Amino acid sequence: MLKKGDTLFNTRTGRRVRIPRLVRMHAAEMEDIGEAYAGDICAVFGVDCASGDTFVAEKELQLSMESIYVPEPVISMSIRTKENKDTDNFSKAIARFSREDPTFHVHYDNDNKEMIASGMGELHLEIYAQRMEREYNCPVVLGKPKVAFRESLLAPCEFDYLHKKQHGGSGQYGRVIGYMEPLPPDQNTQILFQDDTVGTNVPKTFVPAIEKGFRMMCEKGCLTGHRIAGVRFRLVDGDHHIVDSQELSFILAAQGAVRQVYEYGGWHILEPIMNVEITAPVECRALCGWKFEEFRLLLWIWLRCAWVLG
Repeated sequence: MLKKGDTLFNTRTGRRVRIPRLVRMHAAEMEDIGEAYAGDICAVFGVDCASGDTFVAEKELQLSMESIYVPEPVISMSIRTKENKDTDNFSKAIARFSREDPTFHVHYDNDNKEMIASGMGELHLEIYAQRMEREYNCPVVLGKPKVAFRESLLAPCEFDYLHKKQHGGSGQYGRVIGYMEPLPPDQNTQILFQDDTVGTNVPKTFVPAIEKGFRMMCEKGCLTGHRIAGVRFRLVDGDHHIVDSQELSFILAAQGAVRQVYEYGGWHILEPIMNVEITAPVECRALCGWKFEEFRLLLWIWLRCAWVLG
């Protein structure tokens, strides 16, 4: 039996909560009650919890109800506030709704620099957008997510870049020689750095700085502004100055070498590839095949127990 004013314990967090109000729900009407028995459907107020939490009367009871099945989101849309001043309210709304609804997810896409909201349908996301405006005075805009393209090299290209700068006192000096080459198709999501230098023209202490400059450039390519992927940076030789060479000099030299490869090499855009599984009745096989050809999809179709899986 649960009474108004009772104290319960959240088995997930271990926190103690007090029941300040207890009501019985009937459609849109609420009836205040003093106690509820096993089998009753009631609601409580002022309890901080998340979906799937279990409450017990004794803290020592390590009991928890079996978690509910949470399906994976089926649609994702970009989401942003109309006004920058609403950022705080937006964060509060996202934290609350994500805790209440395990099928509602929001994350930040580092590739495209935008927030992505995922849910069980377009209507599902629109309802939360309306609630943000109504409950938190935070109007938001839903839209199509940007596509995370990648920039990659078509053929090996040599570079020989000298970064030299003199201003009053000690200057900057760093030279890198080598080439960039594309990786095999099974490695087109990686970026690799390889040090093939021999001798002391490029001191080993400056090699990490060259790699750092190369990887910094890979964060934003010069073709469309997307990340670089599927390339290897081979450092073969270079030069340094006993006084003017420092870490910054070789970072800037490596960045200049990548820009030089953009100027003289051939680049192309890589589109994302996704695995798609389509389930349809066997009688729809002809129609599905026609649709697949219309969208130029390459599919392998297996017949399993009168169902077509592609």
